[in-house]
Amino acid sequence: MPRKKVLFLCTGNSCRSQMAEGFARAMAGDKWDVYSAGTNPVGINPRAVQVMAEAGVDISGRTSKAIDPEILHSADVVVTLCGDAHESCPLTPPAVKRIHWPLEDPARTTGTEEEIMAKFREVRDEIKKRVAELLTTE
Repeated sequence: MPRKKVLFLCTGNSCRSQMAEGFARAMAGDKWDVYSAGTNPVGINPRAVQVMAEAGVDISGRTSKAIDPEILHSADVVVTLCGDAHESCPLTPPAVKRIHWPLEDPARTTGTEEEIMAKFREVRDEIKKRVAELLTTE
């Protein structure tokens, strides 16, 4: 059976889409090809790397990537994780399933370092739950 392909999209490909890609790679085994990209890649957020390491997933070697049209058009599922990517995501063929997860951007959190890290962990845990559900229902 051919592997399914999922693409996680965000604006900067720095936090949410990177976390989703990390969890999906860790959970999917050889059943899925997993990618992430950004509409305007800006580099990986070090706090995202830290909270993923706490969850046992290493994304430290990943880089922010622009959308690859070939992956976008050949994906089985495209998941947007922020409003901007949802609004500005290029058109996909009708066969590509589009899912939107309107998750708060933890990088925009203000407050103490403790408060900011708490938001990163909250978003990370929500992403983990949604990725697990996606991989078992698609």
